Amino acid sequence: MRTVIGRLARDQRVRFLAVGVTNTVVGYLVFSAFTLWVFADVYLGYLLSLALSYVVGITLAFVLYRRFVFPVHGHLLRDFTRFVSVYLVAIGINAAALPLLVEVADVPPLLAQLMILVATTLLSFFGHQKFSFRRSAAELG
Repeated sequence: MRTVIGRLARDQRVRFLAVGVTNTVVGYLVFSAFTLWVFADVYLGYLLSLALSYVVGITLAFVLYRRFVFPVHGHLLRDFTRFVSVYLVAIGINAAALPLLVEVADVPPLLAQLMILVATTLLSFFGHQKFSFRRSAAELG
């Protein structure tokens, strides 16, 4: 049993999913709280909720991914800039798809956001693995 758990803990995909689930739950809770309580009576308030939940989510994700999933050292600003750029693609997709699902397809905002999270999670893994935390052979030593 211990070796199975150890193997899972060493698997980058498993660590990504664990951190991603944590980050997704936190981000979704922040999105939900803003949507239901802060911007409940604001036209298109779910988009404001989306923006604020991304700020929280990006900050938390960067720290957790850099520490536990793609452990790297140095180049903090470069890594963060690349990390944010991957998320900008994800938020662009999200910002375009969310109103389409809510306003056109009449999907409730919380369900629509949950659906979009699946697609953007896959995009994020490959973006962070191949771009955000990538190191050249020389940097790896």
